Amino acid sequence: MARVVGIDFGLKRTGLAVTDPLQIIASSLETVPSKELIPYLKRYAAKEEIEAFALGFPRNLNMEDTHTTQPVRKLEAKLKKHFPDTPIHLIDERFTSKMALDAMIAGGMKKKDRRQKGNVDKVSAVIILQSYLDSKNNGFL
Repeated sequence: MARVVGIDFGLKRTGLAVTDPLQIIASSLETVPSKELIPYLKRYAAKEEIEAFALGFPRNLNMEDTHTTQPVRKLEAKLKKHFPDTPIHLIDERFTSKMALDAMIAGGMKKKDRRQKGNVDKVSAVIILQSYLDSKNNGFL
């Protein structure tokens, strides 16, 4: 079975998460500079089969676009171009950064490690991917 890749896109860096081959567990994969995301994903896809992307979609509480909504739409278009046979699922990413920070605190991560934005991005990607898996397993996708 192929893997699903979770993406927490940022203007500077992007957090990535991936499922196990049975799509049961979401784990952090990497934080990459956003400008290097597509080449990184191409290298990853050469080693591992990707079934789908779970792309975090930013919205405000009132469902209006944020400053990163349009860049995420551009990334979605790039993913469709470079991975035309791979479905892209847009996943609501409101609160993921806060949830990631809370999870890191609950997991006992040291304060200096929590301050590294890349760690928050990776955990946020895991939360986005887990949201996708939960929706899929509950019949919502």
